[in-house]
Amino acid sequence: MQMLEQPELDAGSFHLREFSDNDVPMVQQASMDQYISQITTLPYRASADEAVSFIHRQRERVLDGTGYSFAIADAQTNSAVGQIGLWLRNADRGRASIGYWVVEAERGRGVVTAALSALSAWGLTHPGIHRLELYVQPWNVASWRAAQACGFEREGLLRGWEIIDGEPKDLFMYSRLR
Repeated sequence: MQMLEQPELDAGSFHLREFSDNDVPMVQQASMDQYISQITTLPYRASADEAVSFIHRQRERVLDGTGYSFAIADAQTNSAVGQIGLWLRNADRGRASIGYWVVEAERGRGVVTAALSALSAWGLTHPGIHRLELYVQPWNVASWRAAQACGFEREGLLRGWEIIDGEPKDLFMYSRLR
């Protein structure tokens, strides 16, 4: 497996950087959102130790070659406000997928659009990747609007595609091509 290197990416008012142990309070804040806990490896109402474990798992992704997990941080303060990742599970087929979340207090500021735009532009330069995919539940209008604003096109509805909170959920599939 190829060794990856974690870059820092400019996203305008934000930057994408490696997670640090200083991000524990933000990760704990995110864990209060039950939906974030349902779609990630972050336990609901995470303890400080669980938040540290989550951060360490994010750092390991680049080490084990499965992808890149970035803290989305305010460019002025370097305070993390969310997470975005480029996952390479299907890189051998020329595809990568993207997932993201932002703590509730920071939503509505264009965080996802800025981070997704930067990560998508960079991701499509990754060797062998010609297609980026992301999946959004139909009720998550803000998320699919951000995807469309960043050049992703909805390809269709995947019925019962992902088990979320123990139930099969429908997801819209979006893609962006090089």
